[in-house]
Amino acid sequence: MISKLSLANILFLDIETVPLQERFEQLEEIDQQLYADKTKYQRKEEFTPAEFYDRAGIWAEFGKIICISVGYFVHRDGQQFRTRSFVGEEKVLLEEFANLLNEHFSGRNHLMCAHNGKEFDFPYIARRMVILGIEIPSKLNLFGKKPWEVPHLDTLELWKFGDYKHYTSLKLLTRILGIPSPKDDIDGSQVRDVYYQEHDIKRIATYCEKDVVAVAQIILKLRKESILTDEQIISK
Repeated sequence: MISKLSLANILFLDIETVPLQERFEQLEEIDQQLYADKTKYQRKEEFTPAEFYDRAGIWAEFGKIICISVGYFVHRDGQQFRTRSFVGEEKVLLEEFANLLNEHFSGRNHLMCAHNGKEFDFPYIARRMVILGIEIPSKLNLFGKKPWEVPHLDTLELWKFGDYKHYTSLKLLTRILGIPSPKDDIDGSQVRDVYYQEHDIKRIATYCEKDVVAVAQIILKLRKESILTDEQIISK
């Protein structure tokens, strides 16, 4: 099936998220308690809610999106791949991303693709849009859709081959498939500090775009096609 898809119809993406506030103490008292309740099973008794707050970005209720990077093939034969990033104030970047979907990737054959996208990126974006009062684009609104109507590809799911308990990180998958690693500068655990302490959103966007390229490379590998060269990747 993958080999029959038109590469030009796929929007590859990745998001970067951070806690809503830099420090746990900046949350209102009710939100501190709600966070404690939300994370009690993950924390167990090893960490206090404050000590566990550096992980708050993984939950849409306590985190926010600071970057959405996308990539797409310009030609059907995969000769050129372009990337761009949406950064800035969260509501604005989500509105810009929604406009992209509605104007350029709303067709019946258009798909969205990410690594672990079905469990993280896609629902996270939708939840943050609801919270911020943004209308969810059809490609993210799954209400009433049958499983085969969901326009989402997930490279983690494809690699599972039906083994639903299996997990493989993007870093590991690119390594075993002979794809250049996207983790040559920072990784996800460092994004929070780069954002709140270094204030370097450009560095985060570059990292995010590398993940997008890596996801596209995995799809090419699964199709038994040559991966992209540096010259074929263009960042807007």
